[in-house]
Amino acid sequence: MRASPPEKRLLFLLGPAFVAAIAYVDPGNVAANLTAGAKYGYLLVWVLVVANVMAVLIQYLSAKLGLVTGKSLPELLGERLPRRRRLMFWAQAELVAAATDLAEVIGGAIALQILFGLPLPLGGLIMGVISTVLLSVQSRRGQRPFEFVIIGLLAVITVGFIAGLFVSPLSLSELVGGLVPRFQGTETILLAASMLGATVMPHAIYLHSGLARDRHGASVDPARIPRLLRATRWDVAIALVIAGSVNIAMLLLAAASLRGVAGTDSIQGAHAAIVAALGPAVGIIFGIGLLASGLASTSVGSYAGSAIMAGLLHLRVPLLTRRVVTLIPALIVLAIGFDPTSALVLSQVLLSLGIPFALVPLVAYTQNSTIMGEFANPRIVTWIAWLVTGLIVLLNVVLIVLVVAGGA
Repeated sequence: MRASPPEKRLLFLLGPAFVAAIAYVDPGNVAANLTAGAKYGYLLVWVLVVANVMAVLIQYLSAKLGLVTGKSLPELLGERLPRRRRLMFWAQAELVAAATDLAEVIGGAIALQILFGLPLPLGGLIMGVISTVLLSVQSRRGQRPFEFVIIGLLAVITVGFIAGLFVSPLSLSELVGGLVPRFQGTETILLAASMLGATVMPHAIYLHSGLARDRHGASVDPARIPRLLRATRWDVAIALVIAGSVNIAMLLLAAASLRGVAGTDSIQGAHAAIVAALGPAVGIIFGIGLLASGLASTSVGSYAGSAIMAGLLHLRVPLLTRRVVTLIPALIVLAIGFDPTSALVLSQVLLSLGIPFALVPLVAYTQNSTIMGEFANPRIVTWIAWLVTGLIVLLNVVLIVLVVAGGA
């Protein structure tokens, strides 16, 4: 029996969502999730569940936009915004990308310190060099080999952060209780915003549309689009179920083994507590997972930043050049001795504030039949997407009010 052409096999069509999903398991997630679990136990499990459900819809819409239009979200924005608004939009998107990169490099540097005792600035520099090598795979060999590298790192991340659960004393009753939405004071709202920013990440929204377009081509035969959209739904669902499981595993590990333990307000302290509670082997596996997370996410973050700049500024900066430039702020933060875990958590709050700027145009464009034709969102999908956007904006407004009130 004759084999089907490769493009008709589902496995061949998978991949873009796995690259985007790296944004959902980056070092910022580690900091936010470990902090939430160590301080409040299972209380905020529901935040991760809700955020991941939101992410499935959001990432699917982003990929759908790229497949149907043959253009990325930044490119569509660049075509439709007047010059001044386009530059302002680029400025906030670039700030979000910089915050993303800061988190990834710092997280990787912490991993190298945990595993090998390296000073943080040296670890950050090594992260920059290795991530540059990873980006060269995409620059020289194309997207598919890059996807394979990232999927391999995602597998390492998954093992690294889930392994500890097998020896952790989980409480099923408290886990079920953690699925009930509630807060306990201002700090839990700030943590929820940080977890949301670390889960639904703006640069992943911008990037996924370009990844889908680049994989399947800018001019897709309309007859192929329904099949590609079905494959994309599987791609997004599988990738984000894996990423969501890793996130929840991090929080559960902290809730079961680190709650109330002194010093767990930093990743290094949490690692020391994991070693003390679960043994050095689990600690090493955790460190390897964190290192893989930093390497993969900083490469994907630089890729996203380049796509944002190309779409909004109509300017193509080589990925490797951008990698060198964006490495500098992270190295400065590490060199001046600013608390790295605090920098990670704060970066995720900033990312949360940037989500609406990516979400509002995404929903508006995918519901627009002039842009999407027959593939425009059904009314129910549009309603759900706007509801998700409204909830995220509301959380951000509450976050700003709390921060301003706390500083007053």
